[in-house]
Amino acid sequence: MTRQVTGRSLQFAQQPLMPASLYVDATQAPPATERLSGETRVDVVVIGAGITGLSAALHIAASGRRVAVLDAAEPGWGASGRNGGQVNPGLKTLPSEVERDFGREVGRRLAVAAWNAPDLVFALIERYRLACAPARGGTIRAATGQAQLPGLERLTDECRARGGDVAWLNAAEMAALTGTSRYVAGMIDRRGGQINPLAYARGLATAAIREGAAIYSGSRATGLSRSGGRWRVKTPAGAVVAGHVVLATNGYTDSLWPKLAESVIPLFSAIVATESLPKVLAQTILARREVLYELGDVTIYYRVDEAGRLLVGGRSASRPLSGPDEFPFLRDLALRMWPDLVGVEWTHGWNGRLAMTRDHYPHWHEPAPGVTAALGYNGRGVAMATLLGREIARRIGGTPAHDMLLPARPISPIPLHRFWPAGVAARVAFGRWKDSRAERGRA
Repeated sequence: MTRQVTGRSLQFAQQPLMPASLYVDATQAPPATERLSGETRVDVVVIGAGITGLSAALHIAASGRRVAVLDAAEPGWGASGRNGGQVNPGLKTLPSEVERDFGREVGRRLAVAAWNAPDLVFALIERYRLACAPARGGTIRAATGQAQLPGLERLTDECRARGGDVAWLNAAEMAALTGTSRYVAGMIDRRGGQINPLAYARGLATAAIREGAAIYSGSRATGLSRSGGRWRVKTPAGAVVAGHVVLATNGYTDSLWPKLAESVIPLFSAIVATESLPKVLAQTILARREVLYELGDVTIYYRVDEAGRLLVGGRSASRPLSGPDEFPFLRDLALRMWPDLVGVEWTHGWNGRLAMTRDHYPHWHEPAPGVTAALGYNGRGVAMATLLGREIARRIGGTPAHDMLLPARPISPIPLHRFWPAGVAARVAFGRWKDSRAERGRA
């Protein structure tokens, strides 16, 4: 008996080009891949060559299973290769809230794994010698107003109680580290760090291929059906037959699996980057290559990369944009924070889609026998996607459901999902207004 899951997925007439960004200009070419042609049979087929899918493929292949990865574009094309490059520990919620929401045993296991997830990223970088400009200077969570201090103090206490290498930073210490008086306090978590995310994604792809995985670019999954206990994934020029399917498309999830796209909200995040900063200025802004994100309603984040370039990110309009002039809010904010940036050239600007969930947790689904989906990283994608990719491999390898980091849950569509662009725009505008009020009242 054949089970047809969906009629078709959205299709591109041709392979989407990699959007312009600093990372494209600073990263070696991707590994050689090809379009899928004809039918191939493997143990596992992964749909999506972002960090989730590539981590899953790498770990699956390393376990000795045959795995194929399909992507409409190329490895790292989506948010995996366009994000801020921050390898951040933790989830959006406090460790104690994770334990409350998932129960003591599962919640504690998830919290420990999430807050130590950067360990896996940097271990893979070292093991496979991934040339992605890694630095482990720590992650700073920065408070822009007094109202944010109680929550940040509680997080600091909870991380310390659970063995985290964290430290409280007062306003003077924050100013010394960041070169701006914008912050009332902060917490540095030394488990965090930074990478070139496109180079990391391409490195994972190369490592997966070396372990035996097959990666097919320009091969969008257009149909999915089940027959005789195996799944058949169609592409425009071929098909993959496998015992297990992994859905790893996050912010670019489409209609391939019913209702999955409606279970997350796509948000566009943008980044602008400067030329290499003058040495004196570079020494005043996160000189030890820390990364920082703010605790405001609309997150601002930034870092200085290995070449001394400042990268500043935040929310953007919900459509693809390119070039530094398209994101004046980010440039103007940076100039307010560091007036000495006047005269420094902004060389790049780009954006892309990430996926948010209503409960701020990543979602794990097993909607049918032999199907796993993981998505919704809420801005913590580098570390958590790497971690959940490994979890996918563990599950396919036979790990019982009760031993997984995340329990499987039903796919739950968000009401009125089709109105998400208008809702996101209104939420960002309101959040910026709230953050501006908090900044004015921080003294």
